[in-house]
This record gives sequence, structure tokens and C-alpha cells, in this order.
Amino acid sequence: MMSKIRINRLSKAYDGNQVIHNIDMEVEEGELVVLLGPSGSGKTTLLHGIAGLVHMDQGSIYFDEECIDQVPIEKRNAVLVDQSLLLFPHMTLNQNIGFGLKMRGMSKKHIDEKVKALVALLELGGHENKRPNEISGGQMQRVAIARALAIEPRVLLLDEPFSKLDIVLRKNMQKFVRGLQKKLGITMIMVTHDKEEALSMADKVAVLLDGTIQQFDTPDKVYERPASRAVADFFGMRNYIEGYVENGQLVTELGVFRTHHKEGLKLTYVFRPEEIYIDHEAFEGALGVIINRTYLGDKITYEIACKEQIIYHITLQHKALKPGDTVKVNFDFKNAVYFETASDNKEKLTC
Repeated sequence: MMSKIRINRLSKAYDGNQVIHNIDMEVEEGELVVLLGPSGSGKTTLLHGIAGLVHMDQGSIYFDEECIDQVPIEKRNAVLVDQSLLLFPHMTLNQNIGFGLKMRGMSKKHIDEKVKALVALLELGGHENKRPNEISGGQMQRVAIARALAIEPRVLLLDEPFSKLDIVLRKNMQKFVRGLQKKLGITMIMVTHDKEEALSMADKVAVLLDGTIQQFDTPDKVYERPASRAVADFFGMRNYIEGYVENGQLVTELGVFRTHHKEGLKLTYVFRPEEIYIDHEAFEGALGVIINRTYLGDKITYEIACKEQIIYHITLQHKALKPGDTVKVNFDFKNAVYFETASDNKEKLTC
């Protein structure tokens, strides 16, 4: 039976170094939540805490309404699959998949029936008697997941499971696992540093930075409406325009723009490179000079010097612009994310 997972004020430090701090999070039954963050952000420590591999310094973990802080690993029924997979090299695929059931004393008939069903579900037919070194990386991933599912865990935990796969196989496995999760209604928590992977697979994304959850929301909200400048930075929103409101206009270093904001407000607008518009024939916009052009096949990136600021732009159009060209740079302020600088210097997100 799958469980709802509730995490309440979890903290963990190693040798005085705070790895995670006051983590709160709820994962609904049948939901796929991705813990997303750079290396060292605390995401694996949090996952290992849920699995029971790491003892937390403070806080509690609940499966449904049951506090599992003192429940040993083997009784939590939270199964972890990481990038090492840990398949037994001397066993066949069938034996690997059925190993957990055998350790629990299940009958041979029950094990055979369960393994047969999982082999079909994970599309491993024809490989049942092969050993791990005789199958592909993607098939090994599916064997590890099948072995985890065999014991019917309350939650399935995945720690960067696709990191060792090539890009094509990785994409295929992302799609396969997401489809499997939806089909079975599994409660799943997955760790990754890959933003695209997180956004494409998750019901919700928890962005971990410096040991805290900076934002926990649906993929579109996390990407389109970052809750802080730190989250915006993490998602590559590299263009920041600061200004203040005076006489109904936003006054910035790049020019003066119409605004509906209150008089006296200090604002920081955030634009992704693809949300910047450049044109060497435009009449309006901030004057800039292209200082770098990078051709990437399906897109071109530009770096543009606008006064004392560098603006980053990505286009899918093959514009015949080159370093040294003068362009006009325009911004969609109406639909942009911006942060209001409060009197205590703390940023407040406004959309």
C-alpha cells in the first residue's frame, strides 16, 4: 500500500556543517516528487533520511499518520534505488527481481508469479535467465526498479537513477519510469540535479539550495514563477534589471519604462535569455552592442553590452547578427517576474 509522506522540520549536520535545515514537505499518496538541486544541497541526505539510512538530528518523518523515526530500515518498507543499482552479478534477472520476496520467506509459487508479472510490466521478457553483465544499462535500471516494486514498498525512492546512462537512453528511461509511476499510482520521491529531468517527470518539484527547500510547487510554477532570486539564478534567469518607480515610470540604468507600480518602490525584474528581444532595425529599446555570439545548432546565444550591464539572449531564429553589431534590446515588463525590495532588504516575489 502506497503512503502519504510528511516531513516535519528535519535537520541534519555533519561535523558542524548544516546539510539540511528545517525541511518541511508533504508528498501525497501516488505523487511523484522530485528533489532538485546542485551537488551539496542536501537532497540525497534528505532521501536517505526517509529511507532510514541517515538518522536526523531533529524533526520527524511520517508515513500516513505513523511516525517512523524509530522504525528500522528493514521495517519502513521504503525502498531506495540509486545509480549503483547493486544487482547481484551471479544471479539471473528473475533471481534478482525475486530476491526481496525470497528473503521475506514467500513461497516459490508466489515469487514466480510476482516475478513473471514484473518482467512483463517492466518489458524485460526474453531476458529472464540473463545475468546483469549480459543486458544493457537501461535494462539493468528496469531490473532494479522491478526488484524494488516486488516487495510492494510504501514509497519508492530514486537517487539520480539515470545519471550513468547516455542521453538517448536517459530520456527513454525518464519517460518509461514516469509512465510506470502513473500506471501503478506509486508514491515516488526522486533526486536529481537535472532541471529538465525534474520538470518533465514531477508532479511537484522541491528546489533545495543550501540545505533548505527554497520552493515546492508544480513544475510550471517553479520554472515560470521562481519564489526567490536564488531559485531564479538556479534556473538560469540571468538577466536582472533593477529600478525604482518615479512619476509612474520605472527608472533603470537601461532606460525609463512605463509601469503600474506604486510610487517609490524598488524593483528587480528577472528575464530569461529567451524572453529578451533584440533587433538592429528597431526604433525603441535599450541600445546595446553584441560582444559574443555562440552557435548551438538549434539556437544561437548572444551576449549584449548595454551600458554597464551584460544582457543574455537566446533565439531560435538564425539572425545574421555578429559581434560589434549595434542592436535595440526590448523587454516584456508586463509579463515578467519581479522582486520587490522591501525596507529590510529581503526580496519579496511579485508576479
